[in-house]
Amino acid sequence: LTAVKTSNKDTVSAAGEKDADSPKEEPWETALKTTAVNMEVGEFRGCKVSVWDLLHSKYIPEENRKELLELYQAEELTLDQVKTVVSTIVTKAEAARAEQLANASSPRAESTAAEAEHTHLQED
Repeated sequence: LTAVKTSNKDTVSAAGEKDADSPKEEPWETALKTTAVNMEVGEFRGCKVSVWDLLHSKYIPEENRKELLELYQAEELTLDQVKTVVSTIVTKAEAARAEQLANASSPRAESTAAEAEHTHLQED
């Protein structure tokens, strides 16, 4: 019985030391990592992605990421607001990228759009 207690203590202290060595995650950081968003665009299509991963994706410029994190840490933005902003940025960025790809592969579409715009201006 004593040997079992000793081994339990050793296990607990070993685990405790492990935790002391690893940096503690801030509660706000944990919230961002555990809150997932269903994304329907780009590389995230059909996946549940954490807000943290979206924030650190290629879609969010570094200055935007820093600003969002600062506002969230200062409690000027709620987790839901950060989630909405980040998923909107990703969706718009992917839509713009898809549009650029479509225009690049089809020069005719670009000239048609320009003609339509020109015709519309003449009507005014």
